[in-house]
Amino acid sequence: MADPVRIPAPGVLLPGPSGPKPRKTFSARNIMIYGTLFVVSVYYLLPLYVMIVTSLKGMPEIRLGNIFSPPVEITFEPWVKAWATACTGLNCDGLSRGFWNSVRITIPSVILSIAIASVNGYALANWRFKGSEVFFTILIFGAFIPYQVMLYPIVIMLREIGLYGTLWGLVLVHSVFGMPILTLLFRNYFTALPEELFKAARVDGAGFWGIYFRIMLPMSLPIFVVAIILQVTGIWNDFLFGVVYTKPDLYPMTVQLNNIVNSVQGVKEYNVNMAATILTGLVPLVVYFVSGKLFVRGIAAGAVKG
Repeated sequence: MADPVRIPAPGVLLPGPSGPKPRKTFSARNIMIYGTLFVVSVYYLLPLYVMIVTSLKGMPEIRLGNIFSPPVEITFEPWVKAWATACTGLNCDGLSRGFWNSVRITIPSVILSIAIASVNGYALANWRFKGSEVFFTILIFGAFIPYQVMLYPIVIMLREIGLYGTLWGLVLVHSVFGMPILTLLFRNYFTALPEELFKAARVDGAGFWGIYFRIMLPMSLPIFVVAIILQVTGIWNDFLFGVVYTKPDLYPMTVQLNNIVNSVQGVKEYNVNMAATILTGLVPLVVYFVSGKLFVRGIAAGAVKG
């Protein structure tokens, strides 16, 4: 039975609503926050806008000098030329060859580095051996050594094992240089997981690989996404290693982009240069947009914990 409605006595006020006072939508605080975000967004998006509209214009329209105006007549010819016929040195096959070279470099490098680093992090977090902390310290110290210091020694090492100037040599370099920071990420993530799961699996008789594949991997999707994004972005955007450890036929996309943009022969085609730049950056952008939420989850779940 419902409670009877109580009518207050004459002159007695009912208690008002409780809780914090609602904030104004256009308060000074909100205006400052959203105004700052708007200015920062414009600052970063304006160059991208200029690149896109310039890549869709013909050269006669670009010579008019108004870089912010939208194209009067949209043309995709600069994109086609950047992909298929732009000259990079003696070759005039555009970015297509460099794109496939980058794919052949990035995929095995990402798989190899993440596979090894995840096992390293798992072992350092749950199967600590004598000297594991010293090993981990040395491994992390390697992440802060400037790449330029090790360029020539690595050239000699790759030459001695017969991999200098090959794609697999560059894959090996990317895998080694990506391992320290990835090991740190995986170690911190596995340390943050409940230790009771590991102990229960040990009691049930599971071994090193059984716990890794049956328990740790299914729970580690966010940190794997973080590792994939970091490696894909770093390897795909790399220029230094690509130009040092490969030869012209095997140059990645970034090296070919540099050759197109800095070409000193003929007319400077700004629309082709802008289209080539956007094409080169599409893969990391797509990876971020597809897996952005998992990236944030992975960072929050363990990548910044010690």
